[in-house]
Amino acid sequence: MATFDDIYEIAADNYGLVTAAEAAGAGAATSEVARWVRQGRLVRVWRGVYRLAHYIPTPYDGYAEAVAIVGPGAYLFGESVIALHGLAPTNPKVTHVATPRRVRRELPDSIAVTPAPPGGAVTAYEGIPSQGVFDSILACRGRLMRERLAQAADAALGRGLITREQRDALEKGIS
Repeated sequence: MATFDDIYEIAADNYGLVTAAEAAGAGAATSEVARWVRQGRLVRVWRGVYRLAHYIPTPYDGYAEAVAIVGPGAYLFGESVIALHGLAPTNPKVTHVATPRRVRRELPDSIAVTPAPPGGAVTAYEGIPSQGVFDSILACRGRLMRERLAQAADAALGRGLITREQRDALEKGIS
């Protein structure tokens, strides 16, 4: 029972999610994780990613799931960072995730993987690894309409996610 308590603590701090690697690190054998799934204590989200069965959903669950599914080092990227903060309308069907590693396994159609740009800074919003808001707006040039990027920049400034200097730089960069 103590091992499941450790798994629960890991998941409680991560939107109810625990990966197979995290479970193994806590001392849970693969057979134990499979048993907890059969017992209904964990729910399989994707290969190697599980969620606590008794978990209260949040609006950020999809973002946390996408990052966990892609794997270690992954983080929200571009449009998904803008969507996470509700800065401008984006395509909600796809979650954009960047990773420094090559991903060979099959992923859900709802996740678009991008190679991590060199030197890209990673931060965390709501406990989810993410590209910074400033960089995410720049990364969306040519993908989102200029008006939406300007709207996102104004909203980010208003919420204190970027500075006035960054807003001015975005105004020049997106026009």
